[in-house]
Amino acid sequence: MMTTTGKAFSFKALLLYISRILLRRLRNPRSLWRKGSNAQLFGQPRFQKFHSFAHRSEISDQTLIFDVEGALLRPSSLFPYFMLVAFEAGSLLRSLVLLLLYPFVCMASEEMGLKIMVFVCFFGIKKESFRVGAAVLPKFFLEDVGVEGFETLRKFRRNVGVSALPKVMVEGFLRDYLGVESVVGRELKVFRGYFVGLMEDKEKTRHVLQKVFGEDTLSSRDIVGIGGFNKSLDHQVFSYCKEIYLVSEAEKRNWSQLQRENYLKPLIFHDGRLAFRPTPLATLFVFMWIPLGFTIAIIRAIVALLLPYKISTPILVFTGMRLKQTIPKSSPSMSRTNKDRAKGILYVCNHRTLLDPLYLSTVINKPLTAVTYSLSRVSEILAPIKTVRLTRDREQDAEMMEKLLSQGDLVVCPEGTTCREPYLLRFSPLFAEMSNNIVPVAMDTHVSMFYGTTAGGLKCLDPLFFLMNPFPAYKVRLLEEIRGSSKLHDSAQSRFDVANNVQEEIGRVLGFECTTLTRKDKYLILAGNEGIVRTDNKPQNQRGTCNN
Repeated sequence: MMTTTGKAFSFKALLLYISRILLRRLRNPRSLWRKGSNAQLFGQPRFQKFHSFAHRSEISDQTLIFDVEGALLRPSSLFPYFMLVAFEAGSLLRSLVLLLLYPFVCMASEEMGLKIMVFVCFFGIKKESFRVGAAVLPKFFLEDVGVEGFETLRKFRRNVGVSALPKVMVEGFLRDYLGVESVVGRELKVFRGYFVGLMEDKEKTRHVLQKVFGEDTLSSRDIVGIGGFNKSLDHQVFSYCKEIYLVSEAEKRNWSQLQRENYLKPLIFHDGRLAFRPTPLATLFVFMWIPLGFTIAIIRAIVALLLPYKISTPILVFTGMRLKQTIPKSSPSMSRTNKDRAKGILYVCNHRTLLDPLYLSTVINKPLTAVTYSLSRVSEILAPIKTVRLTRDREQDAEMMEKLLSQGDLVVCPEGTTCREPYLLRFSPLFAEMSNNIVPVAMDTHVSMFYGTTAGGLKCLDPLFFLMNPFPAYKVRLLEEIRGSSKLHDSAQSRFDVANNVQEEIGRVLGFECTTLTRKDKYLILAGNEGIVRTDNKPQNQRGTCNN
């Protein structure tokens, strides 16, 4: 009969055996080529370490085939990208299921783990409405790009990106933000317009290079490959490379993050609710926070709606909300001319969230009237200040704003929509004719967990998501008055000049860059609707001077 000591010894031996198998599996790279591969089509390629690539010369006319996860992105885990798909394109329940299955994904093989995550994230998602790959994921991909991998891509004339991820997840990022000519990824099976959560076979991409470059390019053998050292390069396209450089995990850990100013194309618009990189540990923390966060958000909303400013402000600060305000020494109300004394003050601010007018009202400690282009009925009913919808008819809106100014102070966000990144959209010049004295207001926000804006989701939930952050922060800075182009005064400035001047002043204070983009551009990029296609042949995402 086995003793207790013997049982303990057997259990420890079993754990030691399992741990050795796992360590051996993690340390030893998988086979570089599958059985039945056409790797021998041009002979076995020569493998070299990535650091030897620095000594290469005359590569500007060559074609690079690179592994996206192994040679471009610094993190090695694919879980955060699938969690973004599950949360943004699916639901809270779907993302919870993915989190619970993560231990099984880790224990399964690379291919099986990938299939599990694909099935959980894409099963039942409508193909036509899937925009996470173009509107959400590029931001997180760009933040994970290594400078060394990025600079390598730019040395070659043409690039082909090969990814283990489904093509709908990476194609928008690689083509739009890195200028990659061709993207090779797994296609997803579709049934009656819905993803079924299964991937097409890799064998169907056997002749992808012939289709992209033609036979002449293939026969020239002028192709170089870069992949991960511990990641299998079993895709058919790598068999055409005469040289393959391998990047080790130790090298990737030392890579630097690509900074925003070095992006080939500025990231101005992005969608989605999650403001953090959803690693397994961070996602677990969020699920633990959501019940408490929802309760705190409701308490914050009730306090802000029912209590006076002097009482609600310290309570909201106690719950974790932060407000930094800057008010000029000269009061706007004292600097108005005689002809404008019958009018209220016109506050013009950049647009960060739907709560901009509420924070401004808190700072100046008096109620305001806010005009808006679009507002959900729920937000309109719950708003503690007066809100008025604009009709987008110039004459009618001008008449309405004139009437509101005669009744009291007015706040307007001439961008017409929110922008999360440090950019200012084009300011509509309508406000410039409403008053001769305009008070610009510079606004900025900081969130750590959820974004309080959306282009493709339910707008009525925007304030709730903002208030669910542990420490949501707002910066409100009132600037010196700017003279408008009111019809009551002779002004050398046109309404366009005034709008540009206000935009430039707010951008200067915040350190934001001015653009010529509009609300229509944003929704065409993120949601594919709510806009009219431009006919001026200008890129919708270009940066430029503050021109209206």
